[in-house]
Amino acid sequence: MNGGRWRRIASQIGRSVTVWAVSTVTMLVLAGLLPDFQLQSPDGDSATQIAVTAAFGAGAFGLLSALVWPLLVRLLLLVPALVLGLLVFFLNGALLLVALRVNPAAHGAAGPETAVVVAAVMSAVASATGGALAVRDDDAYRRRLYRLADRRRRTVPPCPTGHGTVFLQLDGVGHDVLKAAADRGTMPTVARWLGDGTAPGTHRLTPWRTDWSSQTGASQLGILHGSNHDIPAFRWYEKDTREVMVCNRPSSAAELQRRAVERTGDGGLLTFDGASRGNLFSGGADEQALVLSIAVRRRSRETRSRAGYFAYFSDPANAVRTALSFGAEVAREIGQSLRARVHKVRPRVSRGGLYPFVRAFATVVERDVVVAAVIGDMLAGRTAVYADLVAYDEVAHHSGPHSRDAEKVLARLDRSLALIEKAAEHAPRPYRVVVLSDHGQSPGETFRARYGLTLADLVRAGCGLPVPRKARRTHSGAEARNTVRAAMGRPVEEGGEQHRPSRRRSEPLVLASGNLGLVSFPDVGHRMSREEIDARHPALLATLANHPGVGFLLVRSAAHAGDEHDGLVLGARGVEIPLDRLDEDPGPLAPFGPGAADAVRRTHSFPHTADIMVNSSLDPADGEVLAFEEQIGSHGGLGGAQSQAFLLSPTSLTPPVAEGAELAGAEHVHRVLRRWLRESDGPQIPLDGTPSGARPDEAPFEVRLNDAPSGAHLDDSPSRAHGDAPFAVPDGVVQDKSA
Repeated sequence: MNGGRWRRIASQIGRSVTVWAVSTVTMLVLAGLLPDFQLQSPDGDSATQIAVTAAFGAGAFGLLSALVWPLLVRLLLLVPALVLGLLVFFLNGALLLVALRVNPAAHGAAGPETAVVVAAVMSAVASATGGALAVRDDDAYRRRLYRLADRRRRTVPPCPTGHGTVFLQLDGVGHDVLKAAADRGTMPTVARWLGDGTAPGTHRLTPWRTDWSSQTGASQLGILHGSNHDIPAFRWYEKDTREVMVCNRPSSAAELQRRAVERTGDGGLLTFDGASRGNLFSGGADEQALVLSIAVRRRSRETRSRAGYFAYFSDPANAVRTALSFGAEVAREIGQSLRARVHKVRPRVSRGGLYPFVRAFATVVERDVVVAAVIGDMLAGRTAVYADLVAYDEVAHHSGPHSRDAEKVLARLDRSLALIEKAAEHAPRPYRVVVLSDHGQSPGETFRARYGLTLADLVRAGCGLPVPRKARRTHSGAEARNTVRAAMGRPVEEGGEQHRPSRRRSEPLVLASGNLGLVSFPDVGHRMSREEIDARHPALLATLANHPGVGFLLVRSAAHAGDEHDGLVLGARGVEIPLDRLDEDPGPLAPFGPGAADAVRRTHSFPHTADIMVNSSLDPADGEVLAFEEQIGSHGGLGGAQSQAFLLSPTSLTPPVAEGAELAGAEHVHRVLRRWLRESDGPQIPLDGTPSGARPDEAPFEVRLNDAPSGAHLDDSPSRAHGDAPFAVPDGVVQDKSA
């Protein structure tokens, strides 16, 4: 028996003894408070005898609860939920009376009503104590999962043969951030996967370049559904519908998913036996929970995105573990925010109000529920699972992508990766774990903090409109905001933006997506040209282009209507470069690196690109940008690390791209992930041609999945290869089978 096993045994014994001691003290306190609860004989006992009676009673009650309670629950499965809820208290009280009766001294006594109260209090205290001791004990959590795995193997039909794949999205973690965290030991699991000089790695790290709209909505839609066409930003105004689209608004997410499916004619990456957990979009998965695009459909209980939260917290052990961690995270955020104010850390944004609770939700509740759901999917043997963990992104927005606060979140995410890796050992099929991000984050102070006015104020000044004396704060686009609202059943349609601006208003509508700004004129039904804007507001474009906080503008030009690209990139001091000449002369795009011209041209082709697209300036020395939102770690536009995401894949899978080639765009990532799902366990046999939709740098492979015939299309396969039988999942997580 090794030392680690001895430590685990000692730890478990220590927790049991502690819970027993706390339960004994609780019983003594209740005996002193409740007149009908006695721990001594009528003739009186010594303090020692009373303590022994309490200790014996607490121990007997704990043993009966552990041994008898599961049997009682099985017998009462057919009892209606309301009746069972009432019976729980009375049965618990009955167990306490039995525990007092089996005491050899027979000195304990309680009335039936008092026994119910005492049992309820003792159960709550014991659960809270055990949960507090096990909050950071992943071994205890694993042991529960292993028992569920063994139970599942006895009750569920065999799952498909071959490997399953788990895709874990670490929201907002850039390639540079992940590599640095692995190098300095913050993420030891990732470091072990990458290997060092002494041991070869099991995974390879590949950077990939995002689209101009470097945010979760565009990236995840492209990754899961193969198309992010017409997603110009995190939020934008559509003139034909007169609505503001926001990627983390459930109604917008549902519409964007519908458009992607219509454009590709394909259900998504997870159509075959897939599960989608904690995402904005479903990916075509049969099994969905915590998916924002289904939160808009509230008529059916099964289609609520928040159903996964209720299922998770139906287990008291989960509730205690997560609730204690939630409280600790709130306290941690308040302390870190106070420290930043005391030390006058710059840059800094407001972190008051409800933000500590939003952060705790993203870094604790969402993480715990999603990780438990993923492990449940693995124990069920699902073929493909895609899950999003938003913890780092939320903290980095307000503390900075390279802050100590964000670094600690990375360490906790690494523990989640280790937990999933360990659980895979007990799954009914082997799993490959692929970790990826949807974008990075670029540091920098806000546009408002640097210049004392918002982008909306600058636009109004350029239009000759009155500007408020005090700059107003802009609405934050952090992904966790509407996820919290959807999880709690709060309205999410308002979101801080004008949902349906009036077309009659002549004032510009200014929206921000990180360091990307969009200016639209709602009273004009088409995308305005540069000439139309100049005729209406002669000083506007010059005011924006010459501002030191603006890097470049994108507008349509009527003078270039006959060209392949009828757009212009505008810069300071009158610089204007037609889109078809950007490769020869990038002009103001030069600091933003290779690929910027392609990203701008692609966005220009979208039907709902704004009248004026505004990208903030970039400091090439340190990669800092100026966010048009209240964020000191931002993403959404071009500039810095926000455009450099990562793909961490097992070396047993084929390389994402050929050596020397670039992995560019979320749609390209989708094709790579789909290819990996097609790969069989045996040697891949090259085909003569390139599969439809693949780029030349993607090596073709014969398609074979389990027993599917060679060349079978995944999306024509049955949704569940191993049946729809219910299965045990960790800590009460219920699988939401809504489409």
